[in-house]
Amino acid sequence: MALTGGIDYALSQYNRAISSKRQVGSSIKPLLYYAALENGMVSSSTFLSEPTTFMFSTNNTYSPSNYNQKYANKNITMAAALAYSDNIYAVKTHLFLGEDVLVNTAKRMGINGDLQAVPSLALGTCELSMLDFARAYTTLASGGYKKELSFIRRVEDMHGNVLYKKDDKQEMVLNGSYTYILNEMMTSTYNSAFIDYSTPTVMSIASKIPGKFAIKTGSSGTDCWMVGYNSNVLMMVWNGYDDNQQLEVKDGTYSKNIWVDTIEKLDISYEWYEMPSNVIGVPLNAITGEETNDEDNMNIFYYVNGSEYNNQDTEFVYKEKTTY
Repeated sequence: MALTGGIDYALSQYNRAISSKRQVGSSIKPLLYYAALENGMVSSSTFLSEPTTFMFSTNNTYSPSNYNQKYANKNITMAAALAYSDNIYAVKTHLFLGEDVLVNTAKRMGINGDLQAVPSLALGTCELSMLDFARAYTTLASGGYKKELSFIRRVEDMHGNVLYKKDDKQEMVLNGSYTYILNEMMTSTYNSAFIDYSTPTVMSIASKIPGKFAIKTGSSGTDCWMVGYNSNVLMMVWNGYDDNQQLEVKDGTYSKNIWVDTIEKLDISYEWYEMPSNVIGVPLNAITGEETNDEDNMNIFYYVNGSEYNNQDTEFVYKEKTTY
């Protein structure tokens, strides 16, 4: 529908949406968690969120941290990790799966840019153009279909004769059931059931969101991202400085409000996805994934039928597999 690559074309003709490559930060995590679902984890799989130093066989160490040093210091679900954008959970998932899994999954979704199979990839240390990154998100928003993004749909002459019409090619590259589960999980970013030791990342604009959307934010010291979609619209926002000037905390609110204010004004219907016949929903505690009668902290977790019994102690399995 639209693309904007700068503030004023008279001041700069550089199109940041197409030509600029920026760190995507935590907005890469939905790609990681789709890979996790495809490889045996479920939306209620838990990892321990606490300050962690990862040690590797090369004697190198990696010590990521959560924003504002906020940790659950207990096991949290994948849905909660997505709601808070928990970095420890993301890196544990990335190493648990194997670092090449996220690279291969992102490439399958349509990303063409360079992705290195390193521990920090789970936190979006790669640099991508918005257009390239949008290919992957379009695949998620389309229920698993990879589509060719283009700017020209049709060309006609002055008499209305069609000279060119884009061939809308699409290829099913993801599992539709896992894609649906991920999209449901991404509503946790503005779900009050996840208010606990931390607050979901998009809670500040929850009252303005006009319907049900899958949403994820991302940030580095120099980049802020906001991505949200449903079955008929995807919008991606980036803000930052060309000279890589450090951003302030308040700068993260700009991308969120640009997104929601624009989405509110679109003259389109907001439709959610039809639940696949092999997917079921189970009400559980949003943070721990345990059975609960407390409706304030209850969330519906979605599973491919039968996989609800896969909610094992992922942390235990992880420790058996990896030393850190």
